[in-house]
Amino acid sequence: MSDHAATRKSPHKVEEHLRQIAKLLEKHRLVETLVDRDRTSPRHDLIESLVHRQHLVELQLKLRSLHPADIAYILEALPLDDRLLIWQQIEDARGGEVLLEVSEAVRDSLIEALEQPALIKVLSQLDADDLAELADAIPDTILAEVLQSLTTHDRDWLQATMAYPEDTVGHLMSQDVLTVRESQRVEQVLLLLRGRNDLPSNTDSLFVVDSRHLLKGVLTLRALLLNDPEKPVGELMLSNPVVFHCNDAANDASRAFERYDLVSAPVVNDRGKLVGRLTVNEVIDYIREESEEDALNMAGLRGDEDLFAPIWDSARNRWLWLSVNLVTAFIASRAIGLFEDTITQIVALATLMPIVAGIGGNSGNQTTALVVRGLALGEITPENTWHLVLKEFGVGLLNGVVWGATVGLFAYVLYWNLPLGLVMAAAMLLNLLLAALVGVAIPLILHRLGRDPALGSSVLLTFITDGMGFFIFLGLATVFLL
Repeated sequence: MSDHAATRKSPHKVEEHLRQIAKLLEKHRLVETLVDRDRTSPRHDLIESLVHRQHLVELQLKLRSLHPADIAYILEALPLDDRLLIWQQIEDARGGEVLLEVSEAVRDSLIEALEQPALIKVLSQLDADDLAELADAIPDTILAEVLQSLTTHDRDWLQATMAYPEDTVGHLMSQDVLTVRESQRVEQVLLLLRGRNDLPSNTDSLFVVDSRHLLKGVLTLRALLLNDPEKPVGELMLSNPVVFHCNDAANDASRAFERYDLVSAPVVNDRGKLVGRLTVNEVIDYIREESEEDALNMAGLRGDEDLFAPIWDSARNRWLWLSVNLVTAFIASRAIGLFEDTITQIVALATLMPIVAGIGGNSGNQTTALVVRGLALGEITPENTWHLVLKEFGVGLLNGVVWGATVGLFAYVLYWNLPLGLVMAAAMLLNLLLAALVGVAIPLILHRLGRDPALGSSVLLTFITDGMGFFIFLGLATVFLL
């Protein structure tokens, strides 16, 4: 979230803005259609031009009254053609702020829609911190030209920030920091602050440094405002604050912000020199993007797919895991094929086996969701992994006994066949135990391999619980019912 972006308005207000924009777009299309029908009029072109301009002015006035975050929400919720029309009506001075707010996939489509001179004009309105957020999405030639408009200090800062990986604190930090010295008195610091036109957003503390810019501590605004003006900063500062290093994982930093209720925190390099500041704005954006990406990855989708992307792009995005799913489905079908004779002799098996596979898949997905969450929060460590495995095995065992008995009783009542009911109960028990173990193992193995533990885990889990569920149920039926 950029420094320009304040809190979004309440959801019902944002949705109301979306409805109003949609109505203006519909009115615009309707009137233009009516004008196009009357092509026989000698003044058709003039009328069409005036009508077109009138409706665009309505859109521009409406957009001018909205917060950039609200405009971003509207752009994400509109089909591609309407989105581009709205994007063209946004003032250049606000275009950069809107780009900072929209999702990555939508941002790419908006940047692609702008001509190079217009894009440079939009990006030139942003400072170095904001440009750092967009740098990965900007074509290199355009970024190089935009860099020329920055001061040497800002240009060096932007290039240094871009050098850090995306998932590190160094990539998220801001250069907008306020520093003071230990020897300064409270009164001097207050005079310094009053002499500024504004304070950086989310300023809840000042950073205390020495002559070499080494971080010595943190002075909170609370301490600054509530103490004697003659007191030196050194007596009031926190000498052991939460500090991040440039190479710290952004995920670890986000957990620290949540744990300690931080608003901002200093960032230092390997020598302890203050190089920037991490704020809750950036952390919230990072958490939101990661959570959205994880939710899509679990279903085998890339985290950056645009809801209204072209059909071809959306279809290609889903091909990888659909192809994996197709292969796994063929394998599961062959597991059923091994027991064709059994199914032929006991037709009831065909109606009951989807129950075993379905319940197993659902139970496994619950386990996987908990493990992915635990890995994301850093709650799962090598020391407690086996305890987690045993705990989930116990949950699977208990659920297997309870729900196995339930479906076994259901099968018995349905077909008045006690051996069939017992086989159903045993198959349910074994598949729920398997689902518990696999639900833990898949995200842990992906995490150990350095991959996103959510990536395709649901697809893999469904394959195993379906395939093995069919195999276990039909295998038991073959052994005990024939």
